[in-house]
Order: sequence, then structure tokens, then C-alpha cells
Amino acid sequence: MTAFRARPLRHLAAILDGNRRWAAERGLPPEDGYRAGADRVVEFLPWCTDAGIEVVTLMAASADNLVHRDPHVMADALETIVTTLGKLAATGRYRLRPIGRLSRLGPDIEHALNQVRERTDQVAGTTVNIAIGYGGREEITDAVRSLLTTHLAHGTLHSLPQTLTPQDIAAQLFTADQPDPDLIIRTSGEQRLSTLMPWQSVYSELFFLRVNWPDITLHDFRTALTTYHDRQRRFGA
Repeated sequence: MTAFRARPLRHLAAILDGNRRWAAERGLPPEDGYRAGADRVVEFLPWCTDAGIEVVTLMAASADNLVHRDPHVMADALETIVTTLGKLAATGRYRLRPIGRLSRLGPDIEHALNQVRERTDQVAGTTVNIAIGYGGREEITDAVRSLLTTHLAHGTLHSLPQTLTPQDIAAQLFTADQPDPDLIIRTSGEQRLSTLMPWQSVYSELFFLRVNWPDITLHDFRTALTTYHDRQRRFGA
């Protein structure tokens, strides 16, 4: 069977897990864990840029997090995310793209995130997707809904069952203009994707770290990249 050496790493995704655990281990409130995690994001992105990675996706807060976690803690976490994105926008190095159902975050947070997107839309640097209020199944559902709505408006809905392709759905996703993730890193020792990009991740390489997100180091990052480049990607071949 033909084996293919890992392709250049164009899109890296990271599930930023373990912020609350990091805080609990130090006897700190969970809000401090989210702040420490945000500080680590500011350090992490230049590592990605220096490695020549074109697109970075950061799983910051899922739709389920908003439903099942303490609303006061999550409100503080969202404010921390907005503040951090403002700092990143000010660097002029990143094209920031919040993805998810932003309307569920409240009008003030939604407005702030849209401002960040508009402010950095023309930046030529690394594209950074921030998954916030995000659900992978919801993304696919919304993509199909958009596709159906478009065909209904054009009077072509009757032919869609015969013409529908995976590419049609992919074109409606948040990442329509981006390569699928080559590598997904998750911290904290958990070994699951937890709703992150179920459509886009079918051939992604996975790398799980035991350290909590605020403790990830440049050495950990380089180890993940080395492991990726040492793997043989087959893509079903």
C-alpha cells in the first residue's frame, strides 16, 4: 500500500482544554484559569506564524460550555476572550475570524466580535478562527439550511437531491475558503474532539497533550509538529 509522508502543515487547530483544571490545581477561581489560558494564546500564535502555518483554529468556548457551565464564570471568560482578541488585533499580525452562533453570546459580545473581524479583515497575516459559542453539528446544520434556502430562492430545490455533493455543503461552512485542519492538538489529557469541526477533521492528524492549556510550552508545540511531520498520511489510499 502506498504511504504518503505528511503534507506541509497549513491549518492547525487547538482545543484549549484544562483552563479550569489549571486554576483548581492552584487553588484559584476558574476565571484565573481562563485568563492564564488567554495569555498563553498570545504566546502560542507567534509560534504558529514562525512555523509558517497559514490558518489556526482555536476552540475557545463551545455551545455546550455556554449551556452547562456557571453563567457568571462563562460571562467572565467571554470578556477575557474579547479583551484578548482586541490585543491580538492591535498587533496587526492576524486576520481574526470568530466562528459560531455569535448571536447566542449577547448583543455586546457579538458586536465586539464582529468589530474584531471587520478591523482585521484586510490583514495579510495568519488567519485565526476563534470558535466561540460553536457547535460542530450546528455548523453542518446551518450549512445545509443555507444550501436549502438558496436553492429554494432560485427554484432549484427539486433537483438538489440529484446534484448535491460534499463540496456543496463544504462551501457553506465557516471554513469554506480554508484548507481542512492538518493537525488538531488537544491539551489536558482528554482524547476526543468535543464537537470541533466534525466535517473538516475527517483526515486530520490528532495529537493529545497531558498538560493543561495554560502550561503548554514551545517544546510541546515543536513535539506536536515533529510528530505530525513523521506520520504517514494515507487519505484512504
